[in-house]
Amino acid sequence: AAAFEPSSAQNARAIAQASAPSVLLLVMEDANGQPLSLGSGFVVREDVIATNLHVIGRASSGYAKLVGQKGKYEVSGIVGLDRVHDLVLLAVRGCAAPSIPLGDSSAVAVGDEVFVVGNPYGLEGTFSQGIVSGVRNVGPRSLFQITAPISPGSSGGPVMNSRGEVVGVAVATFRAGQNLNF
Repeated sequence: AAAFEPSSAQNARAIAQASAPSVLLLVMEDANGQPLSLGSGFVVREDVIATNLHVIGRASSGYAKLVGQKGKYEVSGIVGLDRVHDLVLLAVRGCAAPSIPLGDSSAVAVGDEVFVVGNPYGLEGTFSQGIVSGVRNVGPRSLFQITAPISPGSSGGPVMNSRGEVVGVAVATFRAGQNLNF
């Protein structure tokens, strides 16, 4: 699948339109086929999607579906995982959607504009915009504190810079605060 090509800074509409075909809703199920969790993911290459490890949790099975489409792709295995950073790459057969280019997260600074696409509470393809309001070091991890709204179900969605490149993955929100998203 061809990836869209980032160039210079783009407007929010262009980033939303370019990234939407690459974002998936993840539905993880228990051994009885009952839903355990909802999350988000994005295509990094043909048949491989990235998400948070906590999205798949202790699920026995699951499927992914491209935002706004009816077809489902069975999650057939794990390609790679990083427990420290709560990341996992999942194999999904037949998913030939375009990938989103990866950017340089080390170049991100407070004040930079960011965009997030995900599926909060199952609301497919929700696009939000904000800024990086802080960079927090939590043990071996650096987390971007962002003002772009996210909610449960957004986990695993791409956090993109103004060029439409992935510089992070939505992972958490403090519900008791405002604009405390990571």
